[in-house]
Amino acid sequence: MDPRTSAQDVIRCDLCETAVVQMHCDTCFVNLCKACVGEHISTGETKDHKVVKFQDRKSTPIYPRCPSHAKERCEMYCKQCDIPVCISCLAAKQHLRHELSKVLQIVDDKKDIIRKERNELNETIYPTYQDIASDVQNRMSQLEKEYGDLSTAITIHGEDWHREIDRLVKKLKAEIDEMKNTQIQTLQKHLEEINKKMSDIKKEIDSMEIAIETNDLSKLFRVTSNVHTYRNLPHKIIPLLPKFVPGKIHQEELNKLFGALSPSSLSSDKHGYSMTTTQKSPETGSSPPVKQLLDEPQTVTTIDTSNQYGLYNVACLSDEKIWTSGGDNTMKLFSINQGSLLKSIITKSGNEPCDIAVTKRGDLVYTDYRYRTVNIVKKEKIEEVIRLQNWIPKGVCSTSSGDLLVIMYNNDNKQTKVVRYSGSTEKQTIQFDDKDKPLYSLDSYKKYITENKNLDICVSNWGAKAVVVVNQAGKLRFRYTGHTPAPKNKPFDPQGITTDSQSHILTADDNNHCVHIIDQDGQFLCYIHCGLSFPWGLCTDTNDNLFVTQERNKQVKKIKYLQ
Repeated sequence: MDPRTSAQDVIRCDLCETAVVQMHCDTCFVNLCKACVGEHISTGETKDHKVVKFQDRKSTPIYPRCPSHAKERCEMYCKQCDIPVCISCLAAKQHLRHELSKVLQIVDDKKDIIRKERNELNETIYPTYQDIASDVQNRMSQLEKEYGDLSTAITIHGEDWHREIDRLVKKLKAEIDEMKNTQIQTLQKHLEEINKKMSDIKKEIDSMEIAIETNDLSKLFRVTSNVHTYRNLPHKIIPLLPKFVPGKIHQEELNKLFGALSPSSLSSDKHGYSMTTTQKSPETGSSPPVKQLLDEPQTVTTIDTSNQYGLYNVACLSDEKIWTSGGDNTMKLFSINQGSLLKSIITKSGNEPCDIAVTKRGDLVYTDYRYRTVNIVKKEKIEEVIRLQNWIPKGVCSTSSGDLLVIMYNNDNKQTKVVRYSGSTEKQTIQFDDKDKPLYSLDSYKKYITENKNLDICVSNWGAKAVVVVNQAGKLRFRYTGHTPAPKNKPFDPQGITTDSQSHILTADDNNHCVHIIDQDGQFLCYIHCGLSFPWGLCTDTNDNLFVTQERNKQVKKIKYLQ
């Protein structure tokens, strides 16, 4: 039997095509038997062959070729120039005094970003487009039914008018059909556009999957992402049906009295859709596993930040790293396990940041009250995202959809509001309740903000001594004003605020040296003490560990409070 043509699953050598493959050249992507290894190495165009066992294929990183030195491969990465560089580039002093890293160190960060964006496409954006497509299809079906009902009503009314009104009935039906067809065609076109984007997203996901799995670093660095274009969801098209207004029978005014259709129209609502979150847990497949509160929360570790001034804010970059800020102009990145300082960033204005947050992409965001700006730190460079006029920003958070929520007050301390931004574009303003009364206290005191898992917007309002919670549309859900008796029997003094996977809302109370935990509907659950002293800033990591800054002793405590 000819092994090259027989039906089998055994992989054969690419050179002799007969022997079973045993080795693999990671440089040339060629499968080899042991006998052909020497021939491959001697006859190949490159001398840089990396031959490994077949089961270890793709284990050798293929460094990018240097565009300036064709025979060199780049094993270093220049952070200032944001490019891989080779030994010859370094010898030529092209990157003198530039900060350098090994390419393999940069690769892990690059893959993490691609994984996050692939997950966002898989778990949020693509499912949202599926829901939108289903919604449009349902509207088209409903249109068919409602236009059919409208046509039937006209037919019944027309039977009373006998032969004289047959022409008018046909005319009005033709108008209905034309209106219906116009709206159906519009929605069909809208559906095709949505399906096209869904197809593009799937291609993007496939491309990212390939990039993550490849060991060809040149291909990896060529990967570009269009995720930001898909975060801007399409407008929601809502067909408005015409109305049929019947009239009394009158021969001379037949056309006028029989009735007429009101014009049909289509409206577009850019906020009509919201992101669908489909991140699955191993236990439920659709929602996070239920975790119970511990009877006795436990301090896992304490990090001494050695801040010269008070310590206020904390934000999780990952389960291993946290950003902090306090009463000076420096934001610091710490390793949680080692407690060591990894990086320091000085604000652009030289002032202390009012608040800090971390975006879904892992970028640091901070608010600057003196410059009236919201800023983002990318690759240690500060970029101004939002500049306000007559308003001063306080708290900031990054939402599940990638928007920024900023709470701010105006110059005369007579107005306070929450504004949602997509990039630098204002999308939503939340300021008053249903009775046109201010939702938040009209003062310049610190206010912190976060988004809950159910998309509620939660504000820690020190001036009002309350946590104010509104839904995604900005409608007031409840105000939490503390629980009696408080641990120190002192008034509720809310500072930092955060949420967890169970939709619990946690807020620091520096007056009573504790953290309050309430559920998503504002019901008090318990206090966290753990020897806290003047707790201020809060954040939680992906495992629901709580991080608490202590203003006066400049420490961050990591606390386990869920099972």
